[in-house]
Amino acid sequence: MKSLSIFKLATLAFFCLIIVASCTKEGPIGPAGLNGENGENGADGRDGVDGNVTCLVCHSGTNMEQKQAEFAMSEHSVGAIAVDYAGSQARCAPCHSHEQFVQVMTLGKVAGDITNPSAWECSTCHGIHKTFEGQDFALRSKDPVVSNADKVTVLEMNGNSNLCAVCHQARTAEPNTASPGETFRISNTHYGPHHGPQANVVSGVGFSEIPGSVAYPEAGSNKHLAQASCTGCHMAPFTNGQGGHSFIPNVDACNACHNANIDDYNYGGVQTEVHELLVELRDKLVELGVVEYIEADAAFEPIVGTYPMVQAQAYYNWIGLEEDRSLGAHNPKYVKALLLNTIEALQ
Repeated sequence: MKSLSIFKLATLAFFCLIIVASCTKEGPIGPAGLNGENGENGADGRDGVDGNVTCLVCHSGTNMEQKQAEFAMSEHSVGAIAVDYAGSQARCAPCHSHEQFVQVMTLGKVAGDITNPSAWECSTCHGIHKTFEGQDFALRSKDPVVSNADKVTVLEMNGNSNLCAVCHQARTAEPNTASPGETFRISNTHYGPHHGPQANVVSGVGFSEIPGSVAYPEAGSNKHLAQASCTGCHMAPFTNGQGGHSFIPNVDACNACHNANIDDYNYGGVQTEVHELLVELRDKLVELGVVEYIEADAAFEPIVGTYPMVQAQAYYNWIGLEEDRSLGAHNPKYVKALLLNTIEALQ
């Protein structure tokens, strides 16, 4: 029995040898096959970006210190302007504190009154240390802004300058838009478009365009909007204590565009002319009993009351152009048309 088993194993081994022999081809060995895609000799991966590069966009040499020094020259860095009275109030958002602005730009509104508001800083306008990528310091928005005054007009200030318009625009509509009729009631001594209607002046929209002998330029046709910009003038390269993050308009930028050699903003005497027109309009409003001088405040304020529509519109134009603070430089043709036609209508 044991001999039979040995015989079977020997027979099986013999047939296996025959099969192996029949599968083996005689001749030279063929070429080696290609390595797999991720094989031992695969190509090296691309080197990643140095982690320090992103940081050095801002933190290179004296770059950050220079920007902070310029910003310290700006009124945006003055805490009293940001915080005083309005900085904590949700209804005054987004303009009077760092916290208000960031909440509005990220949430669309302020969550509520702010208990400890602070002045503006780098991260008010810039979204800093969020992604840690190349554009980590990008502006919080570059989109056109819908007017706070009428909720319809779109203020397109061109790219980066749109962020300025979030705050630098009228907050209330001109009288005949807000409440059409023959009369208008000025209900408080702080009535007006509010303190920063620059985007409206530059765009040539939103003021009381009282009919008169001077034609109003087409909205948006202002060269300081079409060919220049807020940032182009106020944030031109920093020289002689102007431009950059000081936001003080740089006269060098004026001279570059106008091919001039001036050392102030009174190009062509525009500011002198507009100042005289503003004084003339103010004195006329005092004469009509719309405005009075408050010695304690060292300011001219409206007298609460109901007035003919044209007088209310005249006051709106006067206070709005006063608080634009450019004395016509932002949009000479539009400002002069407003003032000349308003004065003419009050004669």
